[in-house]
Amino acid sequence: MTSHALLAVGGAFLAAGLIARAGVRIGLPTIPLFMVAGILFGPNTPGIALVDDPAEMGVLSALGLVFLLFYLGLEFSMDDLVAGGRKLVVAGFGYLLLNIGGGLAFGFALDWGTREALVIAGAIGISSSAIVTKLLVEANRLRSPESRLIMGIIVIEDVFLALYLAMLQPVLSGANSFGYALLDFGKAFAFLVVLAAIARWGGRVVTRLFGSADDELLVVCFVGVAVTGAAVAHELGVSDAIGAFMVGMVLGGSKVAPRIHRLVLPLRDAFGALFFFIFGLSIDPRSIGTVVLPVLAAVALTIALNLAAGAFAARLHSFDRQEAVNIGLTVLTRGEFSLVLAAMAVAAGLDARVAPFVAGYVLLLAVVGPLAVLRSEKLAWLLPRRLFGRVPVRV
Repeated sequence: MTSHALLAVGGAFLAAGLIARAGVRIGLPTIPLFMVAGILFGPNTPGIALVDDPAEMGVLSALGLVFLLFYLGLEFSMDDLVAGGRKLVVAGFGYLLLNIGGGLAFGFALDWGTREALVIAGAIGISSSAIVTKLLVEANRLRSPESRLIMGIIVIEDVFLALYLAMLQPVLSGANSFGYALLDFGKAFAFLVVLAAIARWGGRVVTRLFGSADDELLVVCFVGVAVTGAAVAHELGVSDAIGAFMVGMVLGGSKVAPRIHRLVLPLRDAFGALFFFIFGLSIDPRSIGTVVLPVLAAVALTIALNLAAGAFAARLHSFDRQEAVNIGLTVLTRGEFSLVLAAMAVAAGLDARVAPFVAGYVLLLAVVGPLAVLRSEKLAWLLPRRLFGRVPVRV
C-alpha cells in the first residue's frame, strides 16, 4: 500500500472520529456525522480531498458493511426469525408493497420516464441494512421486542433485492432476459436456504470448527468466513450485507458466539465508521440543488409510508403505538442500495436528474432518520392512539 493510500485511510479515520466526537457532545447521532466528514474531505467539495476516486476505498467500505451485518447476525438467531412465521412474512411484504408501490407512483408522478420510475421505486422502497443495524446499536434496542420484527423485515427486503436487481438490470440495458433473472434469483434463494439450515441445525458442527482456545485464531477464522460468505452471496446475486448477516446467524448458534461477539466489536466500530465516511465521499452536494423539491417531497412520502408500514406491522404483532413508531422510524433511512441504483441509472444513460435526486434523498434521510430514532419517544404522536385500541399485555 502506498503512502498516499495510508494517508487517505488514516485521514478518513481521524476526520470521521473528530467530527463525530464534536457532534456527539451536542447530542447528534454518529451516522450522519461520519457521512458529513466524508463529504467535507471528499472530491466533490472545496478544500482537502483525501481521496480523488471513492472507488479506491471500495474494499474498506465493503468490510465495514460486512462487520456491521455480521455483528447483527450474531445477535439474532434463526429461531427468532422462524418464530415470526406467517406474521413476519406478511409484515415484510406489507412494508415492500407500501414503499415500493409508493415509490413507483412517485416516480411516475415526476414524469422522468418509465425506467427512471423503476429506479426511483427501488431507491425509495428499500431500507439501508447498515444504517438500521447501527441505529439499533446506538439506541440500545437490540433486545427490544420490535427489533426482531425490524430485522425480519430487513431480511425480507434483502431477499427481495436479489430479484429486483436481477429483473431491473435487463430492463435498464434494454435486454429481454427474464429467464436469466429468475435463474439468478433461484441460485440466490438456494444459497440463503442452505445458510438458514446451517444456522438452525448446525450449531454443534460450527462449535467444533471454531472452538479454538486462541482468540487470535478465532478472529482470523470468523473474519475469513464472514468476508467469504458475503462475497459468495454477492456473486450469487444476493447483497453482501445479507450474506454477512446469515453467516453471523450461523456462528451465533454456536457455543463460541459470546467470544466472537466480544472480539468483533472493535472491528464493527472501526470499519463501520469507515463505511459511512466512504458513503459520504460519493455524494456531490452541488448537484442536489436542481432537485430540492422532489427530494423534500420524497422524504415526506417516505416518512408517511414507513409510519403506515410500522403501524400495520405493530397491529399484526399486537405491539403498542410507541413500538409502531419505533418500527417505522428505524427502517426509515435509505443508503447503499439506493446509491447502487443511482449508479446503474448513470451507466444506463437515464435522466441526469435521477442520480442527484437519489443522493440528496439518501443524505437527508441519513440525517433525519437517526435523529428521529433517538427521539422516537417524543414522536409517538405521529400515529393516532386510536389505531391501536387496547393492546394485550405480553408476558
